[in-house]
Amino acid sequence: MDPADRTPVDSAERKQRQRESFHADDPGAGPLTTDQGVEVDHTDDSLAAGERGPTLMEDFHFREKLTRFDHERIPERVVHARGAGAYGYFEPYESCAEFTRAAFLQDPAVRTPVFVRFSTVQGPKGSADTVRDVRGFATKFYTSEGNYDLVGNNFPVFFIQDGIKFPDFVHAVKPEPHNDMPTGASAHDTLWDFVSLQPETLHAIMWLMSDRAIPRSYRMMQGFGVHTFRFVTADGKGTFVKFHWTPKQGSHSLVWDEAQECQGRNPDFNRGDLWDSIEAGEYPEWELGVQLVPEEDEFAFDFDLLDATKLIPEEQVPVRPIGRMVLDRNPENFFAETEQVAFHTANVVPGIDFTNDPLLQARNFSYLDTQLIRLGGPNFSQLPVNRPVAPVRNNQRDGYHQSAIHRGTNYSPNSLGGGCPAHAGADGTAFTHYTERVDGHKIRRRSPSFQDHYSQPALFWNSMADWEKQHIVEAFRFELGKVDARAVRARTVEQLAKVDGALAARVARGVGVPEPSGGETASKLSSPALSLESQRGDGSLRTRKIAVLVTDGIDAEQVTSVRERLAAEGAIVEALAPADGEVRGADGELYTVDRALPTVASVLYDAVLLPGGPVGTPPAAADQDAMRFVRDAYRHGKPIGALGSGVGILSSLEPEGLRVSTEFHRVEADHGVVTETSPGPAGEEFLDAFVAAIAAHRHWDRPPTRH
Repeated sequence: MDPADRTPVDSAERKQRQRESFHADDPGAGPLTTDQGVEVDHTDDSLAAGERGPTLMEDFHFREKLTRFDHERIPERVVHARGAGAYGYFEPYESCAEFTRAAFLQDPAVRTPVFVRFSTVQGPKGSADTVRDVRGFATKFYTSEGNYDLVGNNFPVFFIQDGIKFPDFVHAVKPEPHNDMPTGASAHDTLWDFVSLQPETLHAIMWLMSDRAIPRSYRMMQGFGVHTFRFVTADGKGTFVKFHWTPKQGSHSLVWDEAQECQGRNPDFNRGDLWDSIEAGEYPEWELGVQLVPEEDEFAFDFDLLDATKLIPEEQVPVRPIGRMVLDRNPENFFAETEQVAFHTANVVPGIDFTNDPLLQARNFSYLDTQLIRLGGPNFSQLPVNRPVAPVRNNQRDGYHQSAIHRGTNYSPNSLGGGCPAHAGADGTAFTHYTERVDGHKIRRRSPSFQDHYSQPALFWNSMADWEKQHIVEAFRFELGKVDARAVRARTVEQLAKVDGALAARVARGVGVPEPSGGETASKLSSPALSLESQRGDGSLRTRKIAVLVTDGIDAEQVTSVRERLAAEGAIVEALAPADGEVRGADGELYTVDRALPTVASVLYDAVLLPGGPVGTPPAAADQDAMRFVRDAYRHGKPIGALGSGVGILSSLEPEGLRVSTEFHRVEADHGVVTETSPGPAGEEFLDAFVAAIAAHRHWDRPPTRH
């Protein structure tokens, strides 16, 4: 490695310098030209035979302009079509040489540039961000040894065990073939018919019905490599490895009716959140962790490590943190970068290898095959976003979109080209496949060790908090309630009964099918690490969006005191009023409004503040948009702060048994609702309690309201 590339800044900038060499800036000064550089004096009207005559085919500018427009799009991905991406860097905490020779995992002083693409699976490019779906989490490391792609999801398990079933699963979850509906949704007959007939899907289905399937932000979701891979040391020793990405800000999710309203209010909710945070300098960060299993312990579990529908409970094999990733640069052109980036599970570097996982083996074929059709041929690795920073020397030439003018020989061995490119030497730098003995009869049969389809779904269910279980039941009821075929509903409930009888009974009561008889839980085990309760993050308020409801007569001192404290904590605070523009405070001063209430909704914010003023007195006269905003925030478990007369609008909801402040200078903090009836600037006790409530994100155990 060039010593100049060993400093964090230089290493992180290598990919950026490479990208800049491909920049095509705006034309700037000078006349408009055709693709051939011919100057054009008019581009608003086609060449015609007279002012009202037919367009003439000799108008080469018209034909070129329309032809280029007609061919601007490439086929979208069959799955993971809707995505968002960003550049950044990865740096290890310390050398990982004890279990892998991969160069990018050795030196904490070296930052490896990365590009990450997040995506939904089912829907087309035009679908919404907040659909119930598994999310892709793919990372391209531009390492000194070549590109390494860690292509995973935000679930640690997949729906099928063998890649030969992938076309069947995707056909089932995609819109129904006769009417191409529903878009970006799994609540339809064909998916649940498949699920009810393929119990291996149940573990991933449990994740899909949980809040993990509707993340609050790409920045607040975990990522997993899904498969069991293999680390290999310099002396050839192998270790099984599972990859985990853990967001610094914790793992947080929406609730289902929030997700649905976001689809209408802001279909780009997750994409915009990622873009805006990076533009604001609030760079998202994840920790990369690994679960390491010595090869001699391959059969030490009650499941098969090669089964992609299973996870290793963290209580059995703890996650070991090995590095961190920061995303700090947005793409400059969505098509050129986010749309054309090509990931491939077989893009590995020395020190990382595969296992015999049949789903992984299929992906190692399918990803390359997909890129060839999407990106028009074998030269897609020359596109700037896919181009490695490591030198590329091979005899591959020609093909669609070849951008290089090659000279010399293109075969090996050769003497006319000086024997170049030559094979890598015996110095241990080249990739060598892990040596293992493989033998057996050719057979189409799955190992019996893959046949337990119920214990891990039960493990997941047992690990959920009560509020998470309730959300899972509601998700099953929604999904199966959209299924027309009663037999499919009943068969799915029968499968759930093999996971947990109580779960099946609760779902059955909601979808109108008989409750299964009996039905014990398939496992008594639980793993607290699987619950969102254990994934709350570092307690930071950075990038949390806080709404402040204002109107004429507000106590501006209260608003300013809270706003300053929240901004100091890194939160984004927006003043919302019945109309855009300005409101006049109680002191007569004008106060700027950030957004009009009718254009937003509670689902787009993480917390709400009700300052003193007419917004809370009397409640009956309060703006209806404000009332709905507060009501939704309350039932979604979001933190609410109320000051002075602002407590009145909260009291009007009549929350059963909730403590609210009723006397001056007394702060009440109950189930994420923080109140103080005193006028004037908010005190430190209120501010501390409100900050703590926001840091907790949600408060699901709060009492219901009477409205």
